[in-house]
Amino acid sequence: MANTAQSLNPTRDDFAAMLDETFGGGNSQEGSVVKGRIVAIENDFVIIDVGLKMEGRVALKEFSQPGRDVNLKTGDEVEVYLERMENALGEAVLSRDKARREEAWVRLEDMFNKNERVDGVIFGRVKGGFTVDLGGAVAFLPGSQVDVRPIRDVGPLMNLAQPFQILKMDKRRGNIVVSRRAIMEETRAEQRSEIVQNLAEGQVVDGIVKNITDYGAFVDLGGIDGLLHVTDISWKRVNHPSDVLTVGQSLKVQIIKINPDTQRISLGMKQLEKDPWEGVAVKYAVTSRVTGRVTNITDYGAFVELEEGIEGLVHVSEMSWTKKNVHPGKILSTSEQITVQVLEVDPVKRRISLGLKQTVNNPWATFSEKYPPGTTVEGEVKNITEFGLFIGLDGDVDGMVHLSDLDWKRSGEEVIKEYKKGDVVKAQVLDVDQEKERISLGIKQLSGDQPEGGAASASSGGGASAGSVKKGDTVTCEIMKVEENGIEVRIVGSDMGAYIRRADLARDRSEQRTERFAVGEKVDAKVTMVDAKSRKVSASIKALEIADEKEAVAQFGSSDSGASLGDILGAALRKKEKSDD
Repeated sequence: MANTAQSLNPTRDDFAAMLDETFGGGNSQEGSVVKGRIVAIENDFVIIDVGLKMEGRVALKEFSQPGRDVNLKTGDEVEVYLERMENALGEAVLSRDKARREEAWVRLEDMFNKNERVDGVIFGRVKGGFTVDLGGAVAFLPGSQVDVRPIRDVGPLMNLAQPFQILKMDKRRGNIVVSRRAIMEETRAEQRSEIVQNLAEGQVVDGIVKNITDYGAFVDLGGIDGLLHVTDISWKRVNHPSDVLTVGQSLKVQIIKINPDTQRISLGMKQLEKDPWEGVAVKYAVTSRVTGRVTNITDYGAFVELEEGIEGLVHVSEMSWTKKNVHPGKILSTSEQITVQVLEVDPVKRRISLGLKQTVNNPWATFSEKYPPGTTVEGEVKNITEFGLFIGLDGDVDGMVHLSDLDWKRSGEEVIKEYKKGDVVKAQVLDVDQEKERISLGIKQLSGDQPEGGAASASSGGGASAGSVKKGDTVTCEIMKVEENGIEVRIVGSDMGAYIRRADLARDRSEQRTERFAVGEKVDAKVTMVDAKSRKVSASIKALEIADEKEAVAQFGSSDSGASLGDILGAALRKKEKSDD
């Protein structure tokens, strides 16, 4: 009975529980997405019944999406976000935007994990990029991710449904970053693969110049770009691709090479023309003279165009007989027409060596014919060095008077002080070496006071006169100058100078040191070379030591006598000392 009475007379708590059950308080859906039905559309608002005691209203604009029309009618079922059960007016507080956002995040996270593309619409511009609606969630599209190349006007892409790739998602911060460029690159790669499969090396195709760089031009072949290198534009020299091509220009090119791994395509234009280097060796025979135009000047020479596509190089050493160490730009100028001589042709390396100086007479040969040795010449002192005078001669050539050829009686170091630049002097031609381009002159040879005889016989170890010195003589020399690479000497009893190289200072390598010698000392040496014309002599102490050793072995022993080399040389020395006494 008690239970029956309690059920007929409910308590305050039971009454509250029944109220909660009636109005949904016991099953609150606040903060979640619920389904509702449109009951009316009034004054830009949509009235929606979500099963509560009062309907809720949502602004009509919340149902609109960028690039899509709003198409709602009474009775449609929609999903909305329930923010509160009721507001001050007793209405349910609903939001379509939040519902769409919640729904979108769930869908987008799933697609992001599966690396799938998502559809979106660019609807706004922000700093550094654009905003994209992904069906309720707003994403950021960086400016660098809009296209594979920079786009100046993004207007045509706005409010247009198109695919995107999600790069990054952070639900806690509500950040989504997308890329349109990734989609385009993927599509572009697929198109490139398909196009490359239809191309073959050697094929001639049409293209349009898209971009020009210092090293060539990129040509659009209809969805894929190929590189036309500057060296493959023309057979002739092209300083810069822009000198021949312009952006947007249509042209025919030949496919030179296709790299299947990188899908890079190398193109050529000159390959469509006849190779001008065919038969070039016959057309431009060595020693023949041709006319050409200077196209380029460098530090090492000048390029000369012989015909379109054929260029040769005039090296700086082949430009002038007399102008040495001069920049080619001071001899030739660009676009100048010149006559050159073919020196060498290499069709394989596509090189032609040309000479400019060969088209005029060799001044050294001309001088040699006009002024043979013994001729007297006159010229201006151009330069004074530590070893002689340089005199300017006819034909723009120089001759040298060595110190030893300045005076018969006095040393060259003393006499040279009497000359200065600009002096006009006379000299005798001693020798002309056309190959080495050297002219040896002598001033003392013009005087008649040449000393005669008075010297001991060369074979006795004494001095020798200028006329008696010959190769193989043993002479006594006075050291005049000590250098790092040898010593300069004067043959005692003569006016002739000689030079002993470092390697000829002694037989033993350890003794071949110039510091062992001093100016004024006298040494014996064997004459190894005599040039009568230039009056130049070379001598060797080493050669004399070897000769003395051979003589000692011949007189006092042999290799099989049992005597050592020291014993043999000692005996020879003692005999010499006795003979001197």
